[in-house]
Amino acid sequence: MKTRAAVLWAPGEPWSVETIELDDPRQGEVLVRLVATGLCHSDEHMRDGTNMMQYPFIGGHEGSGIVERVGPGVDDLEPGDHVVFSFIPSCGRCRSCSRGMSSVCDMGAHIGIGLQISDGTARHRARDKDARLMCVTGTFAEHTVVNRASCIKITPDVPLDKAALVGCGVTTGWGSSVYVGEVTAGDSVVILGMGGVGCGAVQGAAQAGARHVVVVDPSEFKRSEATRFGATHTAETASEAQELLRQLTWGAMADVVVITVDKMTGQHLAPAMALLGKGGICVQVAISDPKEASADISLIDLTSMRKSVRGSWYGNANPHSDVPLLLRMYMEGKILLDEMITKTYTLDEINNGFEDMRRAEIIRGMVVF
Repeated sequence: MKTRAAVLWAPGEPWSVETIELDDPRQGEVLVRLVATGLCHSDEHMRDGTNMMQYPFIGGHEGSGIVERVGPGVDDLEPGDHVVFSFIPSCGRCRSCSRGMSSVCDMGAHIGIGLQISDGTARHRARDKDARLMCVTGTFAEHTVVNRASCIKITPDVPLDKAALVGCGVTTGWGSSVYVGEVTAGDSVVILGMGGVGCGAVQGAAQAGARHVVVVDPSEFKRSEATRFGATHTAETASEAQELLRQLTWGAMADVVVITVDKMTGQHLAPAMALLGKGGICVQVAISDPKEASADISLIDLTSMRKSVRGSWYGNANPHSDVPLLLRMYMEGKILLDEMITKTYTLDEINNGFEDMRRAEIIRGMVVF
């Protein structure tokens, strides 16, 4: 069939919205009609060349839609089912999945390749060339074919345009506070960066009972939005937050710091660690250049103050259980999703959405099909 998609042909170029060819789903695959997809900084990192994949490729990984066709061997999904895409596929059988670590399922190795998990070939073609897929989903398209392992079935009462957010940003942020940072009642928490992931981290910290939730972001707009999601205080810079924390905690400083900046570098770590008190946990979430291999950190501070640095991938969540959980919480009014979507765009307006992101004018932009 023919469908439309946003394709990237070279690093630094804008997304090209064009008609592509899409094959039928094969063994273990499904054809999905997209309803909505979020605009995430990870997609921007692919566009600007920070993280590279072979070209051409179709962007997007935070999406939701309706199953239109299932391939052979798919017996738990059928046409008409509503699904959220998980940007990390999970098999449920590998060693990681069986240990409750499906965010690092062995199938995740395929996301940097962008070809179908089942046989390593492409179902999407742009200008007669095989097109690869961001996180093997390619949600910047009106239709896509993905492996069943990337699909999480949800109940039809959940609005699909909101549900898309839980396929990446919300789950990553919420899990980074709750699961990785282990925020508990009475904690003082700092969130560095107030994008889609940071917004999820703020809500997770507030849900866990944090006494103080301090958002640090240079954008005045994002700081003004932070309080509606549970932030108690905001600061423009880490140094400003340091003085604020001294006053709020009588010098004890933060229990947890979550780093969700737009692009991580080694220079971000030392200021984050300086915000922590004794025994504090620094949760590193933000994506960095794969070539980044060094970080500024005081080793004596790490040791003598018993601080720790923890990596967070997808919030260390288990998507097949946590995505439905968070959507139930949303339907019960305990997680805010509608308010995260600052602006919606058509597929043809996708480059406008990323420009708004670069100008820090949105929390989350959403393409609605």
